[in-house]
Amino acid sequence: MAAIMPTVVRLAALQKDCAAILPAMFDACSVLSCEAEQLNLAVPNAAIASKLKQQLPKLQENLNKRGWQVIAIRLKVQAFPKIVKSEAVKQLTLPKLAISALADLENNLPGSPSNNALKAALGAMLNRHRSNS
Repeated sequence: MAAIMPTVVRLAALQKDCAAILPAMFDACSVLSCEAEQLNLAVPNAAIASKLKQQLPKLQENLNKRGWQVIAIRLKVQAFPKIVKSEAVKQLTLPKLAISALADLENNLPGSPSNNALKAALGAMLNRHRSNS
């Protein structure tokens, strides 16, 4: 593991610099390798590859300014598995005053067939918020 760590750190730094130079375009791309002054980039499809080709001189020039020795840049079209970041469901928490006001409403609501569903919904909501607190 210690033998590959410098290479991983170097490629991660190169990836970061490439993303800083071409932020909008480089989100979908990744650095494969940089050996013998040749940078190999993975791109997800041909459309991005053709757009990126137009920006290669700018990328090469800016990488050289940042201290990377890059003479040639090659693009390799590779299908990446799309990683979907799961977003945590934000759970709303009610203040104690709101919970007590809803409890008062549930207790003071007259018992009628039209109010029974509302009272049941209020009870379920109060139970959920009391258990989360």
